[in-house]
Amino acid sequence: MVDQAAHQLFSYGTLQLPEVQLDRFGRLLEGRSDALPGFRLTYVTITDPEVIAASGTDRHPLVIASSQDGDAVEGSVFAITDAELAAADDYEVDDYARTEVVLRSGAKAWAYLAATAQDSAAS
Repeated sequence: MVDQAAHQLFSYGTLQLPEVQLDRFGRLLEGRSDALPGFRLTYVTITDPEVIAASGTDRHPLVIASSQDGDAVEGSVFAITDAELAAADDYEVDDYARTEVVLRSGAKAWAYLAATAQDSAAS
């Protein structure tokens, strides 16, 4: 399946958990460490029972933009297929928006960022 990988996905949260990967993708993903500069971690309370069941918690990390020099969110980059990207989209609740980011390594990847960042910018 990895031979068909078409996307790079940066995860800083529950998509790194083996139980979530098995539930969503039917396999364990092999990742490499990287970081998302210019962001910091916060947390959101999830209410979707399917997501809570897969992750084992209703408290999920969420990244938001940071104005502090040197802030970065550590995580893992996974090579995934189109179908796995769709499964990740299905897993993530409305608090998250899939966005293309540039990581510390210079690699481009998809990441799920705070959806409210755009909402609050429009307010």
